[in-house]
Amino acid sequence: MSLTITTVFIGTAIFAALWTFLTSTVFSQRKNLIVSYLQNFSGGFFIFSGIVKAVDPLGTSYKMVDYFTEFETTFAETWMSFIAPLFPFLSNYSTGFSVFMIVLEVVLGIMLLIGSNNKLASWLFFLIVGFFTFLTGFTALTGYVPEGINFFDFGNWGAFKETNMKVTDCGCFGDFLKLEPFTSFKKDLILLIPAFVFLFRTKDMHTIFSPKLRTGLVVGSIAAFSLYCFSNYVWDIPGQDFRPFRVGVDIKKQKALEEESMANAPVFYNLTHKETGEVKENLSMNEFLALYKDPTFQKDKYETDQTTAKPEIPQTKISEFGVESLEGNEISQELLDQQGYSLMYVCYTLGYEQGEKTMMVADTSFLVDTVGTPGTAEFQMVKKIDKITQRKETVTDYIFTDEYKSRFTDVVNPFAKAAQAAGVNVYAIAGKAGENVIKDFSAEVEASYPIHMADDILLKTIVRSNPGIVLLKDGAVVKKWHVKRLPSFEEIKAEYIK
Repeated sequence: MSLTITTVFIGTAIFAALWTFLTSTVFSQRKNLIVSYLQNFSGGFFIFSGIVKAVDPLGTSYKMVDYFTEFETTFAETWMSFIAPLFPFLSNYSTGFSVFMIVLEVVLGIMLLIGSNNKLASWLFFLIVGFFTFLTGFTALTGYVPEGINFFDFGNWGAFKETNMKVTDCGCFGDFLKLEPFTSFKKDLILLIPAFVFLFRTKDMHTIFSPKLRTGLVVGSIAAFSLYCFSNYVWDIPGQDFRPFRVGVDIKKQKALEEESMANAPVFYNLTHKETGEVKENLSMNEFLALYKDPTFQKDKYETDQTTAKPEIPQTKISEFGVESLEGNEISQELLDQQGYSLMYVCYTLGYEQGEKTMMVADTSFLVDTVGTPGTAEFQMVKKIDKITQRKETVTDYIFTDEYKSRFTDVVNPFAKAAQAAGVNVYAIAGKAGENVIKDFSAEVEASYPIHMADDILLKTIVRSNPGIVLLKDGAVVKKWHVKRLPSFEEIKAEYIK
């Protein structure tokens, strides 16, 4: 049975029933079994939701940036534009905010299970669920907002279209379980029920263990889960990878399958009468063509909208695996077609600040003269240097941080040279950078391998490290490493390169 939000609810409900039985028998907490059950259900749900996100805090951070970006755009076009600058500020601290929210979610779940500080737990649960309900509700409703229309311009909302939504996944369970916004919104509305119950029936919530033990469990869980979150991005990549580019996935094969499935997905047509609003929905191509060939059909009175059905094979970021050379040539298939082992350095950003610098530029002026050829009537143009002058010119300067450069000079480059000496093809892919930035960086770190370009969101999906190291064989992922946990090439060669 595949995992869905329904199976998560069922599993949590079973857990809550068992824990309620224990609290009412072993711990003799029988104040109100219904409130206790809701307490245990909510606590179990929050712990599960928090743990699957704690596996990959950066994923939650990226999702928060998506929300903040959308909020900034939305509020900037209204009378509430003074709120808009808040969201770029929050984006800058999205990783810390992500860890805080994940740890808070898990710890709050534990507080509910053991009944620690029930009044505080009730308010925290209500505020968090309310916050999530706002996020998922907003995201779901953007499906009614056509391109170019502000969310608050309610009069110009149209029919729901999934493609209108800027954030298509709530991120409630990270990459472990993807939920459509409306599904997630309904889930949060359900959780609001116990949230209100806890506020008004706090005295009926159970409490188990001694005060000291409860405090110890809460403090200990804060420390343990904070450390666990940090371990999954600060000095290592997540131990569990739920993303498309996980170890063992054949990127080349999967990309071809997804593209073929998308190409074969059926196309449907929707016709809307301009005057009456009558809609003819989900017409197949044959039905659409037959209707248009009908001489009685008034084509000019209908607006045509084309939609594509969901492909049989779900589309992932693998479908978007696109890499360009510095010359602007598409080379993603060329990279995937490489035979044998290859080493891919993934750099979703090159860690630099943009400034200006002044440099001397030589301007050369020439004299052009006409010279005749002796004994003939022919002439030729001769150009010679007249003078060379120097002038100052201000150009863009890319200032790369020493800490980021050292990741290459001390770790990445020596590893690359050892791999190249063993016949392994090595290349890097950088995001959020143009040709000039990459050329400057390559020269500054003295890279012995080419650096290509790709979308930074794609690169963040491949590996949670900057840079991240990916070993491929014939287009399939063999192993991935965080830059701070990279073994020696000899160790990797002995274990993975056969």
